[in-house]
Amino acid sequence: MQTARPDGVDGSAAIDEVIRCEQLTKRYPGNILAVDRLELSVHRGEIFGLLGPNGAGKTTTVGMLTTLVIPTSGRAVVACIDVVARPALAKQVIGIVPQTNTLDRALSVWENLYYHGRFFGMNAKAARIAADQLLVQFRLSNRAKASVMELSGGMAKRLMVARALMHRPSVLFLDEPTAGLDPQSRIALWEILRELHSKGQTILLTTHYMEEADSLCDRLAIMDHGHVLVINTPKALKESVSADSIVTVSASGDLDAFARVLQERVDGVTRSQRVDNTVQLHVKGTDGVLPKVFAAAEQAGFNITDLSVAAPTLETVFINLTGKELRE
Repeated sequence: MQTARPDGVDGSAAIDEVIRCEQLTKRYPGNILAVDRLELSVHRGEIFGLLGPNGAGKTTTVGMLTTLVIPTSGRAVVACIDVVARPALAKQVIGIVPQTNTLDRALSVWENLYYHGRFFGMNAKAARIAADQLLVQFRLSNRAKASVMELSGGMAKRLMVARALMHRPSVLFLDEPTAGLDPQSRIALWEILRELHSKGQTILLTTHYMEEADSLCDRLAIMDHGHVLVINTPKALKESVSADSIVTVSASGDLDAFARVLQERVDGVTRSQRVDNTVQLHVKGTDGVLPKVFAAAEQAGFNITDLSVAAPTLETVFINLTGKELRE
């Protein structure tokens, strides 16, 4: 019987790695350390997320794995190919969807797919068939002859994902895939990624949206300042908080002192800390907790201006690790 590893991978999955990073490091001029000795393993067929605030090192990590950024040190292997030693070969087995729109504006929607396939060595007939099939799969058939300039942000992103899949890559890399999209377009793209996942496509995505990582990822790594803080399944990470609910309180006055008051006087509080301009409480059991918070605040002379209760989230995990909110 296989036993689970701390990063959420069992023994059988560990032998089917499609991405492996060993001490992967990137230091930019000016001694700026973007990624620091990254250790990472992604196995075939999973959606793996890199979650963290802007500047955490997510995009640099994807850049090194996709040959766009040369590591300062360490090793990166994708689909059994050393991406530094054999970048040209590595490009054949990866599909990339960057943050910015890189569609060819001189070509139609269909032509963006067709010529991408031809560039990767597909013959004309195979490229035509694949382009037609992808337009159907990505709900873009009625836009085949349109200029890419006519597409909405959500449609353009779907076309970029379709283009990245034209040559049937082993791994699909998506860097902040839904950044800037409206909620409806974001949900539509999530549905497509789940569809790809159900067919066995390996996907690595970066995001700073905790709900996106929670909804899509089999496993994820939370990053900050170039370091991986923790790797596990979203479920296991949220369970690690050891709280039934998270109470967030806004008040005037010395919030560090207020946090100590609530920790001492409110039953069930297992942890209390200042987070930016609020106090966050981890609470075991929720019966009567809000009246107790108000009573403790009044007795200590603090005026509560806002209060909310929520279940533990991935942002809660991040705050536990770093003491700050995930979004920046």
